[in-house]
Amino acid sequence: MKSIGFIGLGTMGKPMAANLLKKGFSVAVYNRSAEKADDLVLLGARAAHSPVDAALEADVVITMLSTEHVVLDTVFGENGIVHSLRPGQTVIDCSTVSPETSRKLNDECAAHLVDFLDAPVAGSKPAAENGTLGFMVGGPEEALEKHRDVLEAMGTTIVYMGPAGSGSYAKLAHNTIVGINAAALVEGLSMAVKAGLDPASFLSIVQSGGANSKQAELKGPKIIDRDFSSQFSLGLMLKDLILAEDVTNRFRMPAPMLRAAAGLFQMGYSKGLGDEDLSSVVKCYEDWIHAEISGRLSGGQASENGERRKSARIRMNIRLHLSVYQWEQEGAFSGQLIDGTLEDLSDSGIRILSETPLARDMFIVIHFPQEADLPPVTARIIRIDQEENQFRYGCMLSGLSPHVRLKLEQYIHSKTGEPGAAY
Repeated sequence: MKSIGFIGLGTMGKPMAANLLKKGFSVAVYNRSAEKADDLVLLGARAAHSPVDAALEADVVITMLSTEHVVLDTVFGENGIVHSLRPGQTVIDCSTVSPETSRKLNDECAAHLVDFLDAPVAGSKPAAENGTLGFMVGGPEEALEKHRDVLEAMGTTIVYMGPAGSGSYAKLAHNTIVGINAAALVEGLSMAVKAGLDPASFLSIVQSGGANSKQAELKGPKIIDRDFSSQFSLGLMLKDLILAEDVTNRFRMPAPMLRAAAGLFQMGYSKGLGDEDLSSVVKCYEDWIHAEISGRLSGGQASENGERRKSARIRMNIRLHLSVYQWEQEGAFSGQLIDGTLEDLSDSGIRILSETPLARDMFIVIHFPQEADLPPVTARIIRIDQEENQFRYGCMLSGLSPHVRLKLEQYIHSKTGEPGAAY
């Protein structure tokens, strides 16, 4: 089995290294804050004392670091991996850096007869933990094919983009879209809340229509739950947008939406939000509209007539089946069917009771009784309460088409006599 030297055990790097260990690779790990390696050592990793130590006996050296400065120091510094490179090794940089930096690293590796791949990732902390990252890869294609198994241990999508620097170009273009989508989401939510609308109800409409995006699905619930724990920090988002601006400047390419998004994240960074999740940029808008965008009722979120529609819950007791899927290696899923009970629902989501323990942020597929004549419906678990051997899951429905939404409302009405809410 190949030996791996893994450098950088932050939000993304630590779960990536853990997946390599789980897939049977021999892994030496290094991080400037040494304690971050402790959990990985328990999984079987060797704790290296420096970057050069991590790379010394490795077939493949992987770096997943926060900034260009840290990447360059890790390679060229006093204890950098350049001092231990040997012919036949491969260096894979998964950090987000400029294409120029990637090409500089490629040239240095080539001088040592070492292959270099710039392979930044698509996906944030949950994808890193689940091993479902996407890799956009630049460098020699034969090196990618030689070590495709290494990337497949951490991700499900590996796309070859072209020569050295191509992966970094792709990542900056990708994160330009991420930043713009995130800015659009918080602006639309702010408009809705300022008008007195319930943000959870509005988000469910966004997720079922043409405005839906990964940002709406992943960050919308975090905003409403006031959960700004970092999956991908605002500071790193700003760093990537600034790198993307440098690229468009060199291309002499107008990029008005990129510049607007970068300006918004700069405001968030100036507010001290750099270490919070990128979704925390919504706090800028909350200052401007004088209201909090959350699932909690707030006087600042009242409509013009001073009233706010309550999120009434409809009590129900409907037996359900739930499909729960888990990712397996080599492109396969394993699944199980569990029992549950639909306890109640409101315009902001549903609550399901089950004796089976599940995890927060997990997606489940809900199968209603045959009489409902409803297709399977996907929901995301956003809250878990445990009472003895029973779990109560607060779930947000996602991706409902207008047709299915209408049928669900009709079914609710037939069971309760209450009109369905706009889920």
